Amino acid sequence: MWRRAAACGALALLMSACSTAAVPSAPQPAPSPPPSATTAARTPAAPATSSAPAVAWQVGARPLPRRPDGFGAVEPTPPELVNRALQTKDLLPPPAGNAYASAIGAVPAGVLARSTWQPACPVRAGDLRYLTMSFWGFDGRAHTGEMLVNASGATGITQVFGRLFAAHFPLEEMRVTGPAELTAPPTGDGNSTSAFVCRPARGQTTWSAHAYGLAVDVNPFCNPYTQGDLVLPELASAYVDRARHRPGMVRPGDATVRAFAAIGWSWGGNWRSPTDRMHFTATGH
Repeated sequence: MWRRAAACGALALLMSACSTAAVPSAPQPAPSPPPSATTAARTPAAPATSSAPAVAWQVGARPLPRRPDGFGAVEPTPPELVNRALQTKDLLPPPAGNAYASAIGAVPAGVLARSTWQPACPVRAGDLRYLTMSFWGFDGRAHTGEMLVNASGATGITQVFGRLFAAHFPLEEMRVTGPAELTAPPTGDGNSTSAFVCRPARGQTTWSAHAYGLAVDVNPFCNPYTQGDLVLPELASAYVDRARHRPGMVRPGDATVRAFAAIGWSWGGNWRSPTDRMHFTATGH
């Protein structure tokens, strides 16, 4: 899933989508080979350039007052984020030679421990996969991100992000969501592209598609969720106007929508209420 919105108290509620399922029996332990032991695929891509100046903004620094519904107050987008292009902080070594690289492997024990997975989740740890994939940042540089997804969708997701890399579609960050983000105060400025988050669907007791690793949220701030007067992330109101095209936005029929459609995933931006522009799902929810 990125974020510091409120769902189960915080960011995870940025991502909608739900399915019901019984809690599985005790999960199988996840083996933990390093990413270097997994299969990698490379596709040439020309290096990107960026003339955008660095913007000083500390994500997550200012908690928002809460609304009666538990979400943060929807406030005007700060000037620094109206044309969002924050620098990407490298968590993993960038790809060599600006070429797309992806790896699929079992979830390393250390990664599982810092994720939101726990035994009550509706997917076994052994049925998740740890992906590392190249992406272009808003800084015009190639970076390496990480993601947990359901094993059934792992290969397709690496193909999707390979197509986005070839199209030079920018992402701010791509990382595994941690448990502290589920209870952190909403700050309304998250923008992490992510998949697996073990949580219920927004405002419900049934599991989200993210809890199965079967949904991906892409640049949530640039592609906000809206329903009535609610905007998530709460500071992303400037991006509700889809007529004003800015980098990182997902639009009907664009390369991002086509890439996910090619693997059979649908887009929440086509929904009427709510409209979940960040959300791509294998389940339709």
